[in-house]
Amino acid sequence: MMIKNIAFDLGGVVLSLDYDGAVRRFEAIGLKNARKHLDAYQQQGIFGQLEDGSITAAQFQAELGKLIGHDVSYQACYDAWHGYVGSVPRRNLDMLRLLRERGYQLCLLSNTNPYMMQWAMSSDFDGDGHPIGDYFDRLYLSYECRVMKPDERIFRMMLEGQRASADNTLFIDDGRKNVEAASRLGIHTLCPLNNEDWTGMLAEALKL
Repeated sequence: MMIKNIAFDLGGVVLSLDYDGAVRRFEAIGLKNARKHLDAYQQQGIFGQLEDGSITAAQFQAELGKLIGHDVSYQACYDAWHGYVGSVPRRNLDMLRLLRERGYQLCLLSNTNPYMMQWAMSSDFDGDGHPIGDYFDRLYLSYECRVMKPDERIFRMMLEGQRASADNTLFIDDGRKNVEAASRLGIHTLCPLNNEDWTGMLAEALKL
């Protein structure tokens, strides 16, 4: 397996995902049935529309207010979405640094939204003053690409953008459907459990 390009999912892989934390925060701002609206892998409804880029953050804010029954602020939306963030394990960041030092091309391929990325692209991301962009060559974000995993179009965008072929690309995601979609295109895959330490299995796969 001659891998040159490695694509990483964000939630559950690069950072630990706290689904229950997000549910609690959305409930706290008045979304009574938050668990029905939120998902750990692919969002639906206005949450999905935000992540596939069909509505903006401002439109999401307005629509969420209608669901809840009162206006909500941008900061309240930001804080609620941030409930998904458990931690950013140092071992993951150290592995990303090592991979880049070894010459691998790294990218992020994530179903995400502007609220989450406002934090990730800030100096708060790693707790050490560095934004997520410091760890990757390029970010492929669903709301910018206007398509979500497991749609094969986002994988094709990534391959084209990275100037990579499927057979020299490895994709790491904790979502089974996403991994299956990538595999159908001939991309090598690794599917750790949500929030599992994947660094050892990756090191073994690449013979680091």
